[in-house]
Amino acid sequence: MFRHVVMFRWVPEATEAQKVAVSNGLRSLPGIIPSIRAFRFGPDAEVNAGNFHFAVVADFDDLAGYEAYRADPTHQAIIADYIAPISAERAAVQYETQA
Repeated sequence: MFRHVVMFRWVPEATEAQKVAVSNGLRSLPGIIPSIRAFRFGPDAEVNAGNFHFAVVADFDDLAGYEAYRADPTHQAIIADYIAPISAERAAVQYETQA
C-alpha cells in the first residue's frame, strides 16, 4: 500500500465558506479517481497549539495509483480553485505502508 499525507495551514483571512468548499471538493474524489483505496481528511481538532489546520490521508495500491490521483484533472482543479487560494503553507509525505 502507498500512502499520501498532506497538511495545510490556511491564510488568516480564509473564510469558513472557503474551508467548507475544500472539504466539499475533496469529498468527491473517491467517486471520481478509481485508484483511491482509502481517503480521509479534516480540520485539526485544535488540541495542540501550532498544528497545521487541515490534513488529507489517501491510500493507493501502489505508486502508480498515487501518480494517477496526483495528475487527475478534477484533483488538480480542486487544488487550484479551493486549496491554493487559502493555503499559506503545505507539508506532505508519501510512503510505502508497513504491516
